[in-house]
Amino acid sequence: MKTPESVLKKEATQAKIQKAQAEATTAATAQGVADREAFAKQAQTYQDEYAAAEKAAVDNRRAAKVAGGFYVPAEPKLALIVRIRGTIGVSPKAKKVMQLFRLRQLHNATFVKLNEATIRMLRLIEPYVTYGYPTRATVEKLIYKRGFGKLHKQRIAIADNTVIQEGLGQYNIRCTADLVHEIITVGPHFKQANNFLWPFKLSSPRGGFSSKTKLLHFLEGGEAGARGDEINKFVKKML
Repeated sequence: MKTPESVLKKEATQAKIQKAQAEATTAATAQGVADREAFAKQAQTYQDEYAAAEKAAVDNRRAAKVAGGFYVPAEPKLALIVRIRGTIGVSPKAKKVMQLFRLRQLHNATFVKLNEATIRMLRLIEPYVTYGYPTRATVEKLIYKRGFGKLHKQRIAIADNTVIQEGLGQYNIRCTADLVHEIITVGPHFKQANNFLWPFKLSSPRGGFSSKTKLLHFLEGGEAGARGDEINKFVKKML
C-alpha cells in the first residue's frame, strides 16, 4: 500500500525540525564551552589586575616610608549604602534622596558612585543609613549571595551568566567577573550595571543593635552615618 503524500510531507517536516533542533543544541553546547573558557580567561585577567594594583599600593607605601614621607591612596570612588531606619519622621527631602538611591525598604543596600553631588546627598540622609567603602570581597559576596538582576522590569536571580548577558551584554558585560569589575572600578558603564542590579535585601545584623545606637552617629558609638572601611564588617553580619 502506497504511503499517502500528506504523511510523507509530515514525516519530512518532522525530520527537518529534529535536525534543526539537534544542530541548535550542538551549536549552543559549543558556544557554552567557548563562553566558559572566555569567562575564565577574563576572570584571570581581572585577578592579575587586582593583584598588580595591590602590589603597587604596597610598594608605594614602602617607598614613601623609606623616603620618610607618607603614601596617600586615591580617594574612594565607590560607596555601599545600607538603610538602617524606617520611614517614621523622615523629612520629604531625605525620603526623596533615599528613593533616588533606591533604598525603599529597611536593610536595603545599593552601590553609589562618589562625587560632590552624591556626597552631599549622603550627608542629608545620614541619620537613616550607614555607608562606607566596600572591598572587592564584599562586592563579590553581595552579588554572588544576594544578587538579583532587573530584566523586563522583573527581579531575576543571577543564577548564571545568561542573566547578565541578556541585561548587560550590549555593554560588553557578559559574566559575573565583568559585573564585579565594572562596579569595583566604577567603569564607564557603572550606571547601567548598577541599575541592572536590584537593591540587595540584607538580613538584620547578627546580634542586632539597640534603638539608641541606631540614632547615634557611628563616630559617637552608634550605627548611622559614614563608617569608612568598617562597612565591610557590618555587611558581613547581614549576609
